[in-house]
Amino acid sequence: MLLIPSLCQDDSDDVTTAVYIVTLRQAPASHYEDELTRVGNHFRHGSSGRTRLHKPRHSNVTKTDRRHGSYIAQIHDSLLRKVFKGEKYLKLYSYHYLINGFAVLVTQQQAEKLSRRREVSNVVLDFSVRTATTHTPQFLGLPQGAWFQSGGFETAGEGITIAFVDTGIDPTHPSFADDKSEHPFPVPAHFSGICEVTRDFPSGSCNRKLVGARHFAASAITRGIFNSSEDYPSPFDGDGHGTHTASVAAGNHGIPVVVAGHHFGNASGMAPRSHIAVYKALYKRFGGFAADVVAAIDQAAQDRVDIICLSITPNRRPPGIATFFNPIDMALLSAVKAGIFVVQAAGNTGPSPMSMSSFSPWIFTIGATSHDRAYSNSLLLGNNLTILGVGLAPGTDENTLYKLIHAKHALNNETTVADDMYVGECQDASKLDQDLVQGNLLICSYSIRFVLGLSSIKQALETAKNLSAVGVIFPMDPFVTGYQLNPIPMKIPGIIIPSANDSKIFLKYYNSSLETDEASNKIVKFGAVASICGGLKANYSNVAPKVMFYSARGPDPEDSLPHEADILKPNLVAPGNFIWAAWSSLATDSAEFLGENFAMMSGTSMAAPHVAGLAALVKQKFPNFSPAAIGSVLSTTASLFDNNGKPIMSQRSYASPDLNQSPATPFDMGSGFVNATAALNPGLLFDSSYDDYMSFLCAINGSAPVLLNYTGQNCWMYNSTVYGSDLNLPSITIANLNQSRVVQRTVQNIAGNEAYSVGWSSPYGVSVKVSPTHFSLANGEKQVLSVIFNATSNSSAASFGRIGLFGNQGHVVNIPVSVIVKISYNFTMS
Repeated sequence: MLLIPSLCQDDSDDVTTAVYIVTLRQAPASHYEDELTRVGNHFRHGSSGRTRLHKPRHSNVTKTDRRHGSYIAQIHDSLLRKVFKGEKYLKLYSYHYLINGFAVLVTQQQAEKLSRRREVSNVVLDFSVRTATTHTPQFLGLPQGAWFQSGGFETAGEGITIAFVDTGIDPTHPSFADDKSEHPFPVPAHFSGICEVTRDFPSGSCNRKLVGARHFAASAITRGIFNSSEDYPSPFDGDGHGTHTASVAAGNHGIPVVVAGHHFGNASGMAPRSHIAVYKALYKRFGGFAADVVAAIDQAAQDRVDIICLSITPNRRPPGIATFFNPIDMALLSAVKAGIFVVQAAGNTGPSPMSMSSFSPWIFTIGATSHDRAYSNSLLLGNNLTILGVGLAPGTDENTLYKLIHAKHALNNETTVADDMYVGECQDASKLDQDLVQGNLLICSYSIRFVLGLSSIKQALETAKNLSAVGVIFPMDPFVTGYQLNPIPMKIPGIIIPSANDSKIFLKYYNSSLETDEASNKIVKFGAVASICGGLKANYSNVAPKVMFYSARGPDPEDSLPHEADILKPNLVAPGNFIWAAWSSLATDSAEFLGENFAMMSGTSMAAPHVAGLAALVKQKFPNFSPAAIGSVLSTTASLFDNNGKPIMSQRSYASPDLNQSPATPFDMGSGFVNATAALNPGLLFDSSYDDYMSFLCAINGSAPVLLNYTGQNCWMYNSTVYGSDLNLPSITIANLNQSRVVQRTVQNIAGNEAYSVGWSSPYGVSVKVSPTHFSLANGEKQVLSVIFNATSNSSAASFGRIGLFGNQGHVVNIPVSVIVKISYNFTMS
């Protein structure tokens, strides 16, 4: 089967080459191991490499493993030689662990030749992907909760390896050193990864904390867009994103956060004792491609990592009969079969419904929320008016008001606004008069050019410093509407006024205080004065968490239509807004943090590693848990309320998000806000297996040949099919309730003997009945719950409810319920 998106092409496409991901009918190596199990602490499979590699002292790659990978690669090479018989082609990767196939650069005609071979099951055109803390451990209650239960931060996450498929890592950062503790720091015996050695990533970059590092860029290189001087052909992070996410999940505890010369506290990852393995497949200038990402995932699984964290999402909804059938999700399904817990960012495409970029039930999808810390800055004007703003900056002298002067009114004799229409943005000190600016507050216009990266705060601050200004004020251009600003570090006093209305008030005060000479029309007096209060001090009074406007929303349709949305997404939400974490020393992703060791970032990319680190704490306590079991305990124990005890709110618009919010639904926050401490004592468990996911996929109309292509397994092996709402998930989602439906869930008690009572709230337009309403379980025992849904009205609007299981030993299990389309037939008897 050949899957190629419809493209407008001209006649020259006969010789145009592209990267295709080819899968073969023979099953991959991992599928021969029938629910892979760990034997002691040792695994049989290792890794084979294509670049110069460093084998650390802890590596246990065997010769047999290398021969196996080499044998599969030889089969791929033989097939390509047979098919093309002297034609040009370039094989980029051989995949042999999670999927049996390869990535190859060929023409469309050559791809069609491959698709006609009986050994070949699937040929898919490669597609692009994109990238989607000092206080959050305290906000999540870890020091007195989950860390305390695991023996303190010095053991939190020990023995667990988290893989990051991202933009790489800066190995020199203290967040990834292995000498920060006096306690022994053993590398997990089961991990078999290795470190690439390059000029950018020299021998010794890996250690007992950073235990593995590779990079994957073959697809990008063949497209001619890879620049080795900017993109770093090594695991080194030239972007910053990968370093940031790795430290959020697993960075060392107690690392001082110093930015722009100011100290903002000490940073820690969620599981500071866990280990990091890096699989770089994304790059700053162009993102990444599925062929490289699949190669990274395949390698991570071979290396026997415990958790995979993906802060990346596809650039478009995958084509085909269902979103689940794409090379990345299929590779991750095999990773889950191998016992690896997979966490993925939901995407930053909210707040509209069905904006989800993570689709499959075997992937744990994370949305982003705020947390209670905020940095506020303000400007006190000479007319006693206070204007709020942002900026991680010191204030001016407390009892002194300084003269205000706009850059466009401080031009030197050689410069006019006609010469440089952007001179008011303060990007060139040579065009301004130092005698006018010195000792005063300089006003610099914040225009759309700052948003586009054509002008920068950093350059404006440098201009102010060179002219000996006391500080800088950035009023917002009225054409920059709805733009959300991160707090930006400043070495000198400064403030950005993000509100266009407040900026208008500020500029009105400034302009009304100017005195001009009527004859020459020149300004003779600058009468406006102000002081900057400063924004270095954090306050912790914000109502939080709330779901951020950019966090992608459900429902999660398996195609483009909501009537097939029977899987709840996101699964969970976690802190993702204004997150301090490590930054690469050479990162260029943010001009404002250039050269800094830490950066404050926002996005679901920051939320996902929070959960990856917390999952490491769960895995540490429950080493035999399946990936579904880890997801279950994180979901059923999630919080539904903010720090004021009220329902979590969700922002509904990009512009003025705090003025447009309402209570969060499961399509906004999944099961709720992560609570790691409660997850370590969950009471009951919902579990699902690889076979359950296969039965679910086999139930999708037309899926049998696609599944055979990806997995090498026939749907006839699975006697029963399972619809999305019937998967044993810790949530119930019904896209189309036609009169009535019975859904079952099986729970297992992993605590002591406990009696449970069942309560529920019904979605609007639906009656719900759960049976039994009371049950008792000893440790290890299971209970089947039957949930009967009846539509009581006709509606196509989603409505929501909950089922609660309340144990007499204090365990509370939360099951969100979502019903979209409701069809009710009411007959009247005469």
